[in-house]
Amino acid sequence: MRVYGRARLQDFLGSFIVYRNLVPLDTLLPGLPELRKPLGIPARLTPRKSSVEYARLMAHILNRAQGVRGKRVPIERLVYIGDTRVNDGTAFINLLARGGWDGAAFIASETPEPEEYYLEDVPSGVIFTSNRWSAIDRFNSYCEERGIPIDERTAVVIDVDKTAIGARGRNDHVIDEVRLQSIQRTLLDSIGESFDEESFKADYARINLPRYHPFTTDNQDYLAYACLILQSGAVTSKKFFHSLDDGELTKFDQFLSMVNDRRENLSSALQRVHDSVHAAFLRGNPTPFLDFRRNEYKVTVEHMGQLKDGTPVEQLLQEEIVITREVMEYALTCRHAGALVFGLSDKPDEASIPSEKIESYLPLHKTETHVVGGG
Repeated sequence: MRVYGRARLQDFLGSFIVYRNLVPLDTLLPGLPELRKPLGIPARLTPRKSSVEYARLMAHILNRAQGVRGKRVPIERLVYIGDTRVNDGTAFINLLARGGWDGAAFIASETPEPEEYYLEDVPSGVIFTSNRWSAIDRFNSYCEERGIPIDERTAVVIDVDKTAIGARGRNDHVIDEVRLQSIQRTLLDSIGESFDEESFKADYARINLPRYHPFTTDNQDYLAYACLILQSGAVTSKKFFHSLDDGELTKFDQFLSMVNDRRENLSSALQRVHDSVHAAFLRGNPTPFLDFRRNEYKVTVEHMGQLKDGTPVEQLLQEEIVITREVMEYALTCRHAGALVFGLSDKPDEASIPSEKIESYLPLHKTETHVVGGG
């Protein structure tokens, strides 16, 4: 691994980025609010990446982006760069179907085992999976051989989290640590000295297990809120996990109602947090714990580019969220070839863009950090 200076996401993605709220940063592009009715997306539903509704929306946005950047030719093919076969692979397959395109996807997650890759044929495309991010060069050659050119008729979609930054298997643990620190900071702000770090980490590790995803829906807002309530003592960990394991508690809205019934027993600070989360949830906000997400934004930016130039690469990968050089170079090459390059992130807007003007804090895509890659 080597350090290749510093860069920002906008250096290779520009403002063609969309976060979880599905409102592109480029103001010339429509987002979910404008497209919900024309595309038949149900009210209060904010589609997640692997859903067909998400693909329907993003195919429309990509086609509009093609026009915004001054290209009159239609998109004919899709290239997708991501880090998970389940979410990114499914999103790719759905996008091919909704866009009526052919294409290829590159999915990487770095491991210490010898380099390997395998190909999976899917309807209208192929998924190239590897345990090396550097294999993106081999993927590029494969696309050329298969007749998938990178030109102005090609849309190149790049996952942001754990792909463009914090590459899975190489640097993604820093993103996970940032999220944990953000929840801790939020809980400390809400309950102060009664916060118990050891019991919090035990609760977090347990509820974050896949077996409880039907309850959390893998939504970190739900998980953070549950940890807050458990730390406050309003609901004990023993009762909470017993209710989950017995099937008495199956949905997050049940838990919100349970806490709401005990609202008068909460401190004034906890009442404020609960009321905010409860109201946002009822409005259909997929990221209802705004205090947590605002802290996540701050802690994320604090872990980007904070180390001095000349810091050993091993330390950068352990302590800083860095840009994946292989992905950045691929994106720049594709842009130079005339392709539409677009970034997708499942990170909430509230965790990516400052809600208020904070001195020295910039939106995530404008924040400079180190670039690390092989070679």
